[in-house]
Amino acid sequence: MNIAYWIVGGLLALFYFYAGAVKATRSRDQLRPMMAWVDRVPLPAVRALGTVEILGAAGLILPPLTGVAPWLALVAALGFVVLQIGAVPVHLTGGDRQITLNVTLLGTAAVVSRLAMVWL
Repeated sequence: MNIAYWIVGGLLALFYFYAGAVKATRSRDQLRPMMAWVDRVPLPAVRALGTVEILGAAGLILPPLTGVAPWLALVAALGFVVLQIGAVPVHLTGGDRQITLNVTLLGTAAVVSRLAMVWL
């Protein structure tokens, strides 16, 4: 179970770290080709979302790695579940209807949540 957590959780953390860094640093014009929803959301909110994703990625890796409050990995994974539950309506109401990635990330975060329960 521990190996599975590190594989799946590590990949999820890597994805969210990259996605968060992109949202936190790139301009709206650079984000638009990848994320059609950025025109409907204020740029400070996009930046805040990127920061939350980076912190969540750190929360998946650092607590279990250091042994300090490893239960925070479960909190981070559940946070990503909530994030994706909120992301689906944003995509559906915007007309882009591209929710396959969101549903995949939702399922992956749910699996990581279950795997993270080993540290409770």
